[in-house]
Amino acid sequence: MLIYCVEDNEDIRNTILYALKMAEYEGIGFSDGSEFFETLLRDRKPDLILLDLMLPGQDGMSILQSLRSNPLTQNIPVIITTAKNTEFDKVLGLDTGADDYLVKPFGMMELLSRIKAVLRRVSVPQPDLLTNGDISMSVSRHSVKVSGRDIELTLKEFQLLRLFLENKERVYSRDQLMSLVWGEAYVGESRTVDVHIGTLRTKLGSSGDAIKTVRGVGYRMEADK
Repeated sequence: MLIYCVEDNEDIRNTILYALKMAEYEGIGFSDGSEFFETLLRDRKPDLILLDLMLPGQDGMSILQSLRSNPLTQNIPVIITTAKNTEFDKVLGLDTGADDYLVKPFGMMELLSRIKAVLRRVSVPQPDLLTNGDISMSVSRHSVKVSGRDIELTLKEFQLLRLFLENKERVYSRDQLMSLVWGEAYVGESRTVDVHIGTLRTKLGSSGDAIKTVRGVGYRMEADK
């Protein structure tokens, strides 16, 4: 598998590339966003991107936004690797579309473990069209309709709905939803899940009633009979 590492610190970049090589990954390093995008658009797409936030020129968050807004790159998994360790930075990175968030300094064994975990999550093929009652979702188009009407969702609302549609009748605790949707690095409070569930239900209208609260546990989506 091919992994791109966007990191301006040469020592850190070389250490990561060496660890990737020892783990039998093919790794290519970049010191800034311009060099990264030139290669990304010219050569084959990577299976995963390791992305620092504090880069010369275009910063990592802008790079992540560009990746997620381009249909050709929006599904490439991204792990942020950065010294920014505040809760706000983590939430911003994960909400912008990062698949995981790893704070420096970190060990290479932890990095490789995170890489394997993210690649496992994205390697299982999933159907593109997901439905339940009047709700329909196209994963590839990143679109949701209710009774044929387009519904605008945030990234996390979309990911929550996709999880429910793929696993109807399964009960998820708040901690499980935080881990699966926000990533293992998220350290926010469980009410974050409640807020997003609330806004998702509102946007889905009466169809949002299918998302049931399981008292003392979490949430599940009731399958349409």
